[in-house]
Amino acid sequence: MNRSKRTALDQLLKSCDPGSHEHAFLVIGDQLNMSVFPDEVIRNKPLILFTESYEQSGEHPYHKKKLIYQFACQRHFAVECANAGFPVCYLTGLERGDDAGDDHCDVRVRTLLDEHAGLNVAWMQPAEWDTRKRLETLHDNAPARTRIHENPFFLAKPGEWTDRIRDGYRMEYFYREMRKKTGYLMDGEHPEGGEWNYDKQNREKLPEGYPVPEIPACEPDAITLEVIEWVSASFANHFGESDGFDLAVTRDQALQQADHFFEKRLKEFGPYEDAMATGKPTLFHSLLSVYMNNGLLLPGELCDRAEAAYRNGEVPLNSAEGYIRQIIGWREYIRVYYEAMMPDVRKVNAFGFKGKLPRFFWDADTRMNCVSEAVGHVIKTGYSHHIQRLMVLSNISNLTETDPRELNEWFRYAYVDAWEWVVLPNVLGMATFADGGVLASKPYVSGGNYINKMGDYCRDCSYSISKKEGEGACPFNYLYWNFVNNQRDAFMENGRVSFMVNTWEKFDPDKKDAITKSSRLFIDELPRYG
Repeated sequence: MNRSKRTALDQLLKSCDPGSHEHAFLVIGDQLNMSVFPDEVIRNKPLILFTESYEQSGEHPYHKKKLIYQFACQRHFAVECANAGFPVCYLTGLERGDDAGDDHCDVRVRTLLDEHAGLNVAWMQPAEWDTRKRLETLHDNAPARTRIHENPFFLAKPGEWTDRIRDGYRMEYFYREMRKKTGYLMDGEHPEGGEWNYDKQNREKLPEGYPVPEIPACEPDAITLEVIEWVSASFANHFGESDGFDLAVTRDQALQQADHFFEKRLKEFGPYEDAMATGKPTLFHSLLSVYMNNGLLLPGELCDRAEAAYRNGEVPLNSAEGYIRQIIGWREYIRVYYEAMMPDVRKVNAFGFKGKLPRFFWDADTRMNCVSEAVGHVIKTGYSHHIQRLMVLSNISNLTETDPRELNEWFRYAYVDAWEWVVLPNVLGMATFADGGVLASKPYVSGGNYINKMGDYCRDCSYSISKKEGEGACPFNYLYWNFVNNQRDAFMENGRVSFMVNTWEKFDPDKKDAITKSSRLFIDELPRYG
């Protein structure tokens, strides 16, 4: 990148010659937290090395706000390291459109090692598979001059779970073990309140007119404004919008966002955890995953605060338990699943679907109001909450026989909080059942009634939620039953949903025929991307 466009960063970082240092510590873009640096790094203050890969950023159409967030956070963290007394070397790539070549972090580090014979480089193990493998290859080629530290950004150690995960060890039992290991919400050997899971209390529909607190916006400073300008110009054809960027980009800002969640929204997070509401895409969700997933916030400190809020009588048990379960149950589980199943899991497609991703995933142009609402907000902000991801977007992908690997890629492009370790298990393991049931016990599909039960989207939709097939019927209704019929084996293997096949069999022949015809017409005429 042209240094004239980095003036705000240049003013805060001293120029640094890597050759004048014996030791360097490479910081990956999802490890932005000094509190978990290895002790020897804190003690010895080696050269802190950052790299930006514009080739990698341009390989796929990542959401503009995702790129802004990643670059802005990393640059601010570089400034934080410099202010803490570390020498800092910050390596950028070339302007997009120039011949930048391969500027992935391993290539940049290898070049430094080649140019400076006295330099040694260490790093914490990356969570992302490809980055890890590239750096492991570098380490194998220069074992005496490189060192890999353990990744401290998770609570569970993957090696303890690998064999059980591959054998179909379910998330609920993992969660219970993690509760015992961590002690969160435990009463001796028993779960607080007598139950492990209070999910049944967390399925309320948001009442009309119910007030939802606004999430504070973080005003971009000079460094972030430079990044916004550069991303908007250099990645103009990428997905999403860059206007209105207001995310936290420093740990202090992220902690302020956490304060707001625990003080203003955690209390009602539980009851409305699965709710959906027009024009209120965030509801009482924390939106802290984006800060956890690049290290600005740590999972343990957030669980500590949720438990403290319950112990102090500030929030009900179902809200505290629901939030802690999202972290030590879901988040930690999918990470150990990723470690256990990679890299072959990238190829899974249990149903053999071949359809390209529907075009509405890119432009939100659809008469299905729930889909338009969800995608429209993703385009604008790079965010939607977990029920929109699971029961609207992943649901319609499966029901329209879309290749789940295409949906997986879209999730990686579209969401600001997306990294492969979190997206792949969520999409290919849970949401689409593409792994054939290793992660989830059943396909997560539903008709329109579930969406109507949990939200108000159907009220203003051009389709009728009460109509099950034919013209004007909600597509989720007939597509769901078409899916049940076509994928009956997956339903029959699970007692919780096998009755749906039996229900299908009781439909009269004319209804079955109408459902099949409506489904084939919708799927065959659906505009696809690419």
